[in-house]
Amino acid sequence: MNVFERKVYRRILGPVYTYGNEKENWRILTNKEIYAGVKKPTIIEIVRLNRLRWFGHVQRMEENRIPKRLIGRPRSRSQDGVRGWKNSWRGTVAGKVHNREEWKKLLRMARNR
Repeated sequence: MNVFERKVYRRILGPVYTYGNEKENWRILTNKEIYAGVKKPTIIEIVRLNRLRWFGHVQRMEENRIPKRLIGRPRSRSQDGVRGWKNSWRGTVAGKVHNREEWKKLLRMARNR
């Protein structure tokens, strides 16, 4: 996904004209130059944040709601994806779910990473 995103940004931003002592030519932007110029989160970061937001929403639901029940075979759950990220953050994710203010702080911290 990141490759496609960078390809789109390169298409939008276009080539860069560089000039030095004797050599003048056009070149494409490097990945670092793209991310420095765009200053937006990548697609992967946006997907992770949305998954985390959905995880908190589902955890606060009542037990009899459809997203909390398992229907058919157990599938990959949003919890499984979130647990992998938990180690890189301060504290536990599951403990902060029910306190809305703490959860909002955690989402803001994740967004600013």
